[in-house]
Amino acid sequence: MTTVSTFSKPTRLGTGLLALAGAVVAVALVWAASRVLGIELRVDPGNGQPPGVISLPFAAVLTLLVSALGWGARALLGRLTGRAATIWTALAGGVLLLSFLPLFGVEATGAAKTVLALMHLAVAAVLIPVFGRRGEAAGPGR
Repeated sequence: MTTVSTFSKPTRLGTGLLALAGAVVAVALVWAASRVLGIELRVDPGNGQPPGVISLPFAAVLTLLVSALGWGARALLGRLTGRAATIWTALAGGVLLLSFLPLFGVEATGAAKTVLALMHLAVAAVLIPVFGRRGEAAGPGR
């Protein structure tokens, strides 16, 4: 008797979309934890604009947009070089480090800055293992 599996290898598109969703969920979990702990994500940009609160929709949409840019960069590198995974991982690490710089230029409580830094790390923890790996499922489309 022959058994046919209904499970197939994940497509690049499916893997990428799951990575984007995972990044958004990771940010949402960190944001929710901050609410449970009573940490208000109020940030004063110090540029004359009034202080603002980082809401869940704002954090989720920004995460989705930045993650999509990362996915696009990975796909472009995949078309241009055979070392796309290595190059993208190095770029992602650099972008992660640069993403912490604004935390030094804004007024916010130490707890709020810590939560914001954890959000950046949560996104990196999801995206870097997925888009930084070698193989077919790392880039978009099929």
